[in-house]
Amino acid sequence: MTQTIRPATPDDMPRLVELLMLDAQERRAEDAILWKMADDAPAQIEKALTFALTAEQQPFQQFWRVAEDGGQIRGVIHAMMLPIPPIYAGPFGEPGLILPDSFVAADAPSGTVDDLLAAAEDALHEAGARIKLASYVVGEIWRTAFEASGYEPLTLYLSRSDLGDQGMPAGVRQATEEDVPGIVARSAENRQVLFEIDPFWEIHPEADPRFSAWMTRSLTLRDRDMMVLGEAEDLRGYIIAQPASRLHFPPAHDIIGTGVIDDYYHHELAKPTALDRGSEASNALLRAAETAFANRGMGAAFVVCPAGWASKIELLESAGYETAMIWSIKR
Repeated sequence: MTQTIRPATPDDMPRLVELLMLDAQERRAEDAILWKMADDAPAQIEKALTFALTAEQQPFQQFWRVAEDGGQIRGVIHAMMLPIPPIYAGPFGEPGLILPDSFVAADAPSGTVDDLLAAAEDALHEAGARIKLASYVVGEIWRTAFEASGYEPLTLYLSRSDLGDQGMPAGVRQATEEDVPGIVARSAENRQVLFEIDPFWEIHPEADPRFSAWMTRSLTLRDRDMMVLGEAEDLRGYIIAQPASRLHFPPAHDIIGTGVIDDYYHHELAKPTALDRGSEASNALLRAAETAFANRGMGAAFVVCPAGWASKIELLESAGYETAMIWSIKR
């Protein structure tokens, strides 16, 4: 009997829960702290699937495709249309993203991964995606399939799961409203480096006022720490330690103990090819964020870093971070 690739239905959920639990267990085997399993992981997977497959109103388009062979589902792939952050121009429209909660059983026919990938790409293309992104954590089969299909690394997610309260480094302080203009100025430099690394991060003309509004609001959010180096009139760098979100963590995982660092910049990192300005201040900001996470009872940190920002990668790796997930791009 020929294998069929088709959209998932609510009737498929029991089998999909089984496959996605196996998928989550593989991630957990890589890092039990970063990819901690939720106590009710099967129920969380079922809840997410139920919403994805039945809800009429959803915050974004998502697609689930399954590979069925001999009446049994052997694999599943999950994709979505990714909303564009308001500080980026997004000239090609919303990209499509293939998510890490995709899995193929060991007994699946040869070529199942490639067939599922092609089906996900077709769904994203029909939805209007002119650029496609793919994320993976573990499993050489997915990395090999993405590379063979023309995907190249775009963003690295580096993690460290041995955080401890080291105390707040000297000179680092909590941000105030007076620091927002300086944070926005440093963020503009950060965005320019991103754009020079890859034009995927084309800057929106209204990026500065939009980012300023978000920073002002973020100061009122109690779930994160915004920290800076330097006086408000001469701010040298900033870092934001915030809670993890479901965009990076499938529903089987407990994200309460994980923090994410995305907004992070200092003058020392201005040259993406080398740390020729030193790294003492950048390290101080990083340690401050780790301390903030530890103070909130978190045991793992996830840092978002462009794959082409060699100096930032060097800094993170020297601080004990390792690549835990990769987002790749196919143009």
